[in-house]
Amino acid sequence: MLLNLDDQDLDKALKSTQRKAAGFSISRLFVFFLIMAILIVGLSEWTLLLLTLPFVIALFVYLILGFNNEKDKEAFVLELKSMEISRNKRAARELQDFDAGEEFLEKAHPFVNDLDLFGAHSLFQMLNHTVTAAGKALLVKWMKAPINAMEAQSRYAAIEELRPKEKFLENFEAVGRAFIKTEKSKSNFYEWLAAKDKWKHIYFLPLLLGPIGGLLLLGATLYNDLSPAWLGMWILLGMFFLSFIFKRMQQASFAMPNKGDLKTFGLWAELLEKEDFQSPLLKEIQIPFKSTAIEASMAMKSLEQKSFMIQNRFNLMYLIFNLLFWLDFFLWWRLAKWKTKYGEHLNNWEKSFENLQVLVSLSAFSNEESLDGKITWTHNDELRVENITHPLILPSKAIGNDFDLSSSQKIVLLTGANMSGKTTFMRTLGINMVLANLGLPPFAKEFQCGDFQLFTSMRNTDNLGESVSSFYAELARIKDLLDQTAAGIRVFFLLDEILKGTNTTDRIMGSEALIRQLADAGGKGIISTHDIELSSLEKTLDYLVNKSFHSEIDDQEIRFDYKIKSGPCPSFNAHKLMELMGIRF
Repeated sequence: MLLNLDDQDLDKALKSTQRKAAGFSISRLFVFFLIMAILIVGLSEWTLLLLTLPFVIALFVYLILGFNNEKDKEAFVLELKSMEISRNKRAARELQDFDAGEEFLEKAHPFVNDLDLFGAHSLFQMLNHTVTAAGKALLVKWMKAPINAMEAQSRYAAIEELRPKEKFLENFEAVGRAFIKTEKSKSNFYEWLAAKDKWKHIYFLPLLLGPIGGLLLLGATLYNDLSPAWLGMWILLGMFFLSFIFKRMQQASFAMPNKGDLKTFGLWAELLEKEDFQSPLLKEIQIPFKSTAIEASMAMKSLEQKSFMIQNRFNLMYLIFNLLFWLDFFLWWRLAKWKTKYGEHLNNWEKSFENLQVLVSLSAFSNEESLDGKITWTHNDELRVENITHPLILPSKAIGNDFDLSSSQKIVLLTGANMSGKTTFMRTLGINMVLANLGLPPFAKEFQCGDFQLFTSMRNTDNLGESVSSFYAELARIKDLLDQTAAGIRVFFLLDEILKGTNTTDRIMGSEALIRQLADAGGKGIISTHDIELSSLEKTLDYLVNKSFHSEIDDQEIRFDYKIKSGPCPSFNAHKLMELMGIRF
């Protein structure tokens, strides 16, 4: 029902559903007072009037359902409008209102802390369209995962198939945002599903006896002047029988997921059942929803209804009817049937939803950024990019660069003036490798990459709590890199201003030794430095190539073009920068 709103103008749809919800609300209030009037008049003066009560109650229930349905539509439309605002903020790179995922930063990880994957103004804020904790955790897992060309290509095919299905992407995200607000752990629910607490055939006796006996006694009391004492005894008998399943009903009530989760899963299942996918990854995700024997959407809607009933058992109206007609037995029977038929499938459905949340996030991001870069995975030790830019920089301000590191070249020594773009360029390469590993087109016209493992060392800071200096932290980081290369792992590394915590003589000697050791171990990557003396190594090391970023000093201004160039940097600007800051030489 929610999914029919796609093609309507959102403002008109919102006004329409709010108007209908108001109508249902007023009508519901009127019918409630009508029920009260029927009860008062029927019990005091005209008992035949009570015969209309079931029909009026049915109308009351219809109005409740109608009101809830319109409120669901309203929540759905409001989220569609909110998503449009979010798209505009992401496009403007105004990311402060989005979940930063700072808890996912990890110092020991090969590349997470250096590439702005998490934290303020991060890639996670651009990518994350997930709505459940499990979906978010899976996205984080994919972002942190080692480079795997086969998985990346599988995801790429799925994302490219999803991208044209804009309504599907929009509906899937909006449904989750509309109804999943405060998640409840499902561990208790899965334990309840696994528990062997089956329906007993003896329970059919009170299940049938309760409604029949209750109706007969109630009718006899109202119309045949039967003493109300008999009705009281019936209620006491019912309390005795109901006590046998009271604990089970309470356990089921506590275990049930939130109604928003169940509603979302039901609508997500409905969306999946209607689609026909071609990519192997999407077809695998869809398998649980294409079974002819089990319709997941109906199963989830059925559980949503049962969950609503079982969690509202202490509602005054339910309590009265339960004591008269022993309704708990009927509800427990339906729960047991659902558990037997669908219980073992729910975990698989949820896993599919988690995977699809991540793919929807990546597809929506790819559409928002209009990504169309060509990506090629190769088994050769090479990296070649054309017009590559950083995804967190506004496209209108991002400067593209070309870069080529052939199989015969192992190390790029990157020199350049302060603020000229060295570090940003290295992060641009790294973050685009992460995007490619996720299955996304990179922010580049072309991206060709060997099957490397990414390793970075850029933000090495001291830690007073651990008595660790920034220099020692960097050395520990470099040791991790050397251990990986020594183990035969094909590593592409990005090292920013290495050994900056020591004196110039030791830094140059240590840098040269590190360059030789990494090359001998088969490592490949970029090392940035301010030590221009190291650029002379290009004459003796045939695997090393010099690249640089330049600046131009014009009177009181320093200009940058942020374009990478061949050869070492011919001039530096630290002297001028200090002068502009007021330091007189």
